[in-house]
Amino acid sequence: MHPQAMNVLHMHQKVTLMVNRYEIFADNGGEPGHLVAFVEQKRMAFKEQVTIFTDSGKGQVLAGFRARKVIDLGSGYDVTDGDGRSIGSFRKDFGKSLTNSTWHLDQPGAPTATGRERNAGLAILRRVWGFLPFVNNIPVPFRFHFDFTRNGQPVFSVDKKTWVRDHYLITIADPHVDRRLVIAQAVAVDALQSR
Repeated sequence: MHPQAMNVLHMHQKVTLMVNRYEIFADNGGEPGHLVAFVEQKRMAFKEQVTIFTDSGKGQVLAGFRARKVIDLGSGYDVTDGDGRSIGSFRKDFGKSLTNSTWHLDQPGAPTATGRERNAGLAILRRVWGFLPFVNNIPVPFRFHFDFTRNGQPVFSVDKKTWVRDHYLITIADPHVDRRLVIAQAVAVDALQSR
């Protein structure tokens, strides 16, 4: 996949006992088309490292991201291409994320893009859900949406399209943002959301 190849992607997550599996598809008339990226994120990893492959055979690395520190509350994640060269970074803004999850995405040569949950009320409701006894291990039954902007202009959005299953639509507005970086951030929005 060329870094600037696609404007709409579909991301599906499947939770298994040991890994969170993500499949990212090209858009085919509003439906998932061919597979463009495949991720298996180990659950309960001590230091987060995620490899993004071009297909489920895991033969070729598209990109990856790795936590800079073991405790990642305000730390960042470095994103690399398939050859290990830096293509950017992202971090969760821990302070702002207490009420509305906020991410900062950096790509060389471009100002920082900031992503926030679109619905602040829903962001707070999701946090309350996590503190309720007996339901904190049940998947969050709310759809959430993130909008990433740079200098007030849209860069991309990540929209959860289903209530129970984790299916997302990634819409890319900025023609200059690296699609590999967008995929890494979209996976992180889901995989690292509760941290």
